[in-house]
Amino acid sequence: MQSPETAEEMLQIAAEAAVSKGGEDLVALNVSEPLPLVDIFLLVTGNSERNVAAIADEVEDRLIDAGHKRVRREGRAEARWVLLDFGDLIVHVFHQEERVYYGLERLWKDCPVIPIELAESADRN
Repeated sequence: MQSPETAEEMLQIAAEAAVSKGGEDLVALNVSEPLPLVDIFLLVTGNSERNVAAIADEVEDRLIDAGHKRVRREGRAEARWVLLDFGDLIVHVFHQEERVYYGLERLWKDCPVIPIELAESADRN
């Protein structure tokens, strides 16, 4: 397991990548208490399958470029809910309908929200 600081650095990279491709409604949850092998979930919404795929690809590319190893990826073919597992950070990129349907915020409501600080140029929300 990496340090929490590394997980937060990964979160920053992933959040900026997601926003650069039109990702919306970013929410980061500290899930380290209930899930000892993961520190952070990042939830992102895309407005179409194409947008979901573009967001997921950009997040993955930037994290890999920064030297982080992807453990697994699921859902890329359908692009309705893409899960990117980078160990301490798991990124969930949802189509709007799937985000509402699965309601991960409700499932993990007891976990603290981590503030996401985006650079001025990256923040389009």
